[in-house]
Amino acid sequence: MNSIITLIKEWQHALQNEINYLKKFGSNKHIVSNGRFLTNDHSFTYYFDTAAPLKIPVGSTIRLEWGGLKQNGRILSSEGRGIIIALEQSWGDLIPEAFLFHDPWELLEHLIQRLDEIKKSKQKRLRVRRLMDPSMPAKHPLDKIKSNIHELVLRSKYNPVTFVWGPPGTGKTYTLARVAANKYFQKKRVLILSHSNQAVNVLISEISHFINKKQRFQEGEVLRYGFHSGEGLPSGDALTTSQLIEKQDPGLAENKNILLEERRMLKQDLARSFSKRDSNQLLELETKIAKVLEKIRQKELQFVKDALIVGTTLAKAASDASIYEKDFDVVILDEASMAYVPQAAFAATLGKRVIICGDFKQLPPIASSRDALVAKWLREDVFHRAGVVDWVNKGELHPHLFLLKEQRRMHPEISAFTNCYIYQSLVGDHMSVQDSRNQIVEKAPFPKKASILLDTSYTGAYCMTERTSNSRMNVWQLLLSFQLIHESYLAGTKSIGYVTPYRAQANLMELLLNDLFQNERMAADIIAATVHRFQGSERDVMVFDTVDGWPLERAGMLLTGKDSERLINVAITRTKGKFIHVSNQTFICQHVYQGKTLRQLVDYQRKQNQTVTQKEIGNWIQHQLPRLQWVHALKLEKIFRDLDRTKSSIVLSLPDHTVLPEHWQKKLMNRNKHVQLTILSSRQWTNLQPNEWISNRPTFPFVILDERILWLGVPFEGAIEARPPFVAARVDSDKLVNYLLDQFQIH
Repeated sequence: MNSIITLIKEWQHALQNEINYLKKFGSNKHIVSNGRFLTNDHSFTYYFDTAAPLKIPVGSTIRLEWGGLKQNGRILSSEGRGIIIALEQSWGDLIPEAFLFHDPWELLEHLIQRLDEIKKSKQKRLRVRRLMDPSMPAKHPLDKIKSNIHELVLRSKYNPVTFVWGPPGTGKTYTLARVAANKYFQKKRVLILSHSNQAVNVLISEISHFINKKQRFQEGEVLRYGFHSGEGLPSGDALTTSQLIEKQDPGLAENKNILLEERRMLKQDLARSFSKRDSNQLLELETKIAKVLEKIRQKELQFVKDALIVGTTLAKAASDASIYEKDFDVVILDEASMAYVPQAAFAATLGKRVIICGDFKQLPPIASSRDALVAKWLREDVFHRAGVVDWVNKGELHPHLFLLKEQRRMHPEISAFTNCYIYQSLVGDHMSVQDSRNQIVEKAPFPKKASILLDTSYTGAYCMTERTSNSRMNVWQLLLSFQLIHESYLAGTKSIGYVTPYRAQANLMELLLNDLFQNERMAADIIAATVHRFQGSERDVMVFDTVDGWPLERAGMLLTGKDSERLINVAITRTKGKFIHVSNQTFICQHVYQGKTLRQLVDYQRKQNQTVTQKEIGNWIQHQLPRLQWVHALKLEKIFRDLDRTKSSIVLSLPDHTVLPEHWQKKLMNRNKHVQLTILSSRQWTNLQPNEWISNRPTFPFVILDERILWLGVPFEGAIEARPPFVAARVDSDKLVNYLLDQFQIH
């Protein structure tokens, strides 16, 4: 391995390259409007309205763009739907609309500074070396081990570095919390770190719950430090700095609340009718608030000093001297597989012992730049870069790797695939998990089945790329997946996830759920998102929509690329009781190599007789929604009735080689004279007398009526021998229809 100083310099270059990329192509872009000039006091301050509250920390550096003008600025206030910005130059009295850019490069700059400090400290460099080259012999006594938790306690007592591999559902939080509590009982100082607020909250909550159960909890000794929502923290204990201030100095807490409420009311007044007097009052108020916050800050520093267990994010630790200047007995880094390698190294320098916990079979860290150093150090986790994964790939466990090997989340029919193909049979099922999940398995859709492959083969060429982003979507699989969510909800399942690799498809499902299923969503926990958003969570039922299919000629990189195993692993392992895989089996088998995880999943589900074909759609669809109906494709009464009722427009998609039956042609030619007919086709179809012909080459047929009703799966497809016309879908959604019209550029 290179010298540690050389390695740290390489990390700093990687971080700087990522910063440069974010500064040039940063994507956190907000529209701010109605900017009014406030004062000229060392800088030019402006008040802007915002469409939604912008949660940007006060003091953050931002970039403002107005027309061709650009300049940097600083946030003075960011509460409610109003924001005050200090700029270096004046842009006049009024700025009608501008773009505000704020990206997290400041967090990376803090990390670069911490790495500079590490280079100067022999002790910190040694801690980095032990992390990145864990070749020292393991010294914990094997003969004293009594349990999993005890082994981890011993490892973290005798060894400077311990890697914990925690596959989904194996009790990672439970185990780490008890190890932290054990150190607490010995009066050791423990630092809990993670990249996400939620992960810190969950672990601090579990630690305090366990210490309370042992009746050894002392207020102020377990501290959740930093900005966070409080979600996942117990309400009874004073765990946060704000809770401790409310208990120990209620006058200060009340003063802060009064000032914040005064600011909120002032901002409401400004939003209604802007006045210079109100704006000056607001700036004075910000000064008062800053003084109160400084008093609170001094108390917070004392809380950190007094606490035995402190939980905070990696970003906060790298930017707050009350953390990075301290030395802890043990550092626990949770979800380390999603942290940058330099972040993990920084975490390791903060304590005499470090526990690095995560799952390198789940999603890696996210970085934007395509630079080679960024790919090496910011897009791969510390398990890989420290050589721990190399041992696993050779069929061995590294001496400093501790594996949690019993999962309690997934029904065994679901975990059978991941246990074997992803975790190489190193992980098994706890004896209780089958019985605990059977209640979910018994429910519709597909009662008594835990793992299902809903095969969309031979249903048509519905896959397409979104016009603006090139992200993939598939409307046919979208509607089938929506129906699965509906059936699950009516069966009594209230925890449902819809996961897909593609942002366009996730956004489309979100649009459909909000339009057709809004009341049900309020009564249940239904989330539609890409795989990244689901990491760290779980649902009773998961619908995994792979989207890919004809007419595309290749499976997407998200399903076949370097990280595809991790992505598919996360999609499956969020599930507790019922995993439904919506996929075009024939397309996957023709376009994905046998060694790829998606192909292995399809082959495995097929061999296990878990496939449900299109012919069986009438069996599992038991409940029709008024606005999404499934009709036998040869029963044309409903679509002809809709055609007769059409008032303004018909959009007809006719792919190449389409055979349009005579009764269809007659119906269209005899339409009401006020109804505009638009045909999307490479043929002109002059006999139908269209009002507009768009010379496109659509790949699937559809009918759109009055920009509101969509018929999909109608039986005049040309390649009719490829798919018996089992069923058509009728959707009443102007939002979905307008989205599709925009994709085909029909206005």
